[in-house]
Amino acid sequence: MANVGYDDTPKLPGRDWLVHDGSRPQPRVVTPGADNSAPSDAVVLFDGTDLSAWKGRDGAAGWKVENGYMEVTPGSGDIQTTEHFADCQLHIEFRSPEVVKGDSQGRGNSGVFLMGEYEIQVLDSYDNPTYADGGAGSIYGQHPVLVNASRKPGEWQSYDIIFKAPQFDGDKLVSPAILTVLHNGVVVQHAQDSDGPTGHRSLSSYSSDHPAAGPLNLQDHGDLVRFRNIWMRPLPASDQT
Repeated sequence: MANVGYDDTPKLPGRDWLVHDGSRPQPRVVTPGADNSAPSDAVVLFDGTDLSAWKGRDGAAGWKVENGYMEVTPGSGDIQTTEHFADCQLHIEFRSPEVVKGDSQGRGNSGVFLMGEYEIQVLDSYDNPTYADGGAGSIYGQHPVLVNASRKPGEWQSYDIIFKAPQFDGDKLVSPAILTVLHNGVVVQHAQDSDGPTGHRSLSSYSSDHPAAGPLNLQDHGDLVRFRNIWMRPLPASDQT
């Protein structure tokens, strides 16, 4: 292939390449999906047919699967992927019950846990006040959303999450976990540092025994929340090309 760049330009700081370097490796090709379907390099975690990519607290995942979605089976416990991830792009769609029961945290409550540690809250936050760091799209117990982009109960919604795992140098935290979250296509968390693994009624902090990767967890909070079209793209820790 002919040189499509230059070989007489300045070198980029801290990198091996010149500005417009014609020998710099080309990006690999990924075929995007249509209508939020998985791109060609994604790991499909739920395609509407079975829970083979998931497990429950006692072995097999115990949630119901029908009509292209999975639904929380209250009392069966959280489920998590058998595969572990670190830096990633996640797409997931969810639906709170159409018939409204309860209020605040007792309404359409579940959670999406990156690495099994960092919860993006799932809640029916449509005309449903609750504490600010516990609404839909919040980094639970830490950071409220920039805006409330919730749809009405019974309507399908989506999260698109970019997650960067924390980095350590031995026991020292070098950089925290960073999350960007789009709720129904609206940015609700913008490159937001996490205080550490999330918790309920507690402060978060990092510990030196933090895992390098972890599963995606979905929470059984007792509400009949549904999920569908779940896929994840593992991302490189940094771009050195």
